[in-house]
Amino acid sequence: MADALVEQMPPAQYAQTNSIRMAYYEAGPREGIPVILCHGFPELAFSWRHQIKALGEAGRRVIAPDQRGYGLTDRPAAVEAYDMENLTADLVGLMDHLEVEKAIFAGHDWGGIVVWQMPLRHPSRTAGVIGLNTPFMPRAPVDPIAIMRARLGEEMYIVHFQKPGEADAVLAHDVAKTMDFFLRRPLPGTGDVGAGFATERKPGDPSAFALVNILQLYDPAFDPRERFLTDEELAVFVDTFSRTGFTGGINWYRNFTRNWRLGEGVEQMVKVPSLMVMAELDAVLPPSAADGMEAFIPDLEKALIKGSGHWTQQEKPQETSRVILDWLARRFPV
Repeated sequence: MADALVEQMPPAQYAQTNSIRMAYYEAGPREGIPVILCHGFPELAFSWRHQIKALGEAGRRVIAPDQRGYGLTDRPAAVEAYDMENLTADLVGLMDHLEVEKAIFAGHDWGGIVVWQMPLRHPSRTAGVIGLNTPFMPRAPVDPIAIMRARLGEEMYIVHFQKPGEADAVLAHDVAKTMDFFLRRPLPGTGDVGAGFATERKPGDPSAFALVNILQLYDPAFDPRERFLTDEELAVFVDTFSRTGFTGGINWYRNFTRNWRLGEGVEQMVKVPSLMVMAELDAVLPPSAADGMEAFIPDLEKALIKGSGHWTQQEKPQETSRVILDWLARRFPV
């Protein structure tokens, strides 16, 4: 791993959980209700380095795992090993290893999808939820892949990810280019980020969010977007994904249909204190994506991080930590 990981993170520890070995990082006092930070795609526990430091220094116990398929954690071969039952059971097993009864779960991107499922599937272990960029999304009336295919097109990245091995190879072909493509700030503009996944194409329009096709044509030398990582920080992601590849993370997407089927009959109400942190300039998960969450989460607060794109906890680390700590101080005082 790059030296930046050693300098900015606590030492890696390991837990046997749900038939895998999971790496995790811990800071703060070993008392009180911990905050478990769950990263997204294509990221790592390292993405939370600023919040791990801020929460730990504020007297909060904080735990950030490399989740199933990522980083130093095991990467099972079977696609179905990455379904929601396993992703949530991994966190419960981590808590059992740490002898933690309840936790507050914070998740960004795909991690946000997982943490919103914790109070539905494991209510006795969930004290609260913090969604970063990713809103609570109730179970769809039909297979979500069919919805995305019809609304956003065959080359929309989540639909494209259903093809075995194809996106995996494109992303892994030049990992440095791939990570440089992902991990940049949005271009400055009017602030109109569109409707995200709620976008409705007109007949004949090309696929929206055709990530794999865009990446194949991408040249970092001509990218006007600003970087928010140092060279050393970027190297952590490049070194790690060069070793692991991207299949583990992409397999989470390949369980959208399976998760939808497994979710039948699960009550779609979040009955714990919750915080939704929105990013003003996230084009994929815009603030409008959080509209209507109150119908499913009676105890919900919302906060907006201005000037941030999708990678909120890294683009605006101080603001993100401040919002989280403020909510924790009011809802879960030390």
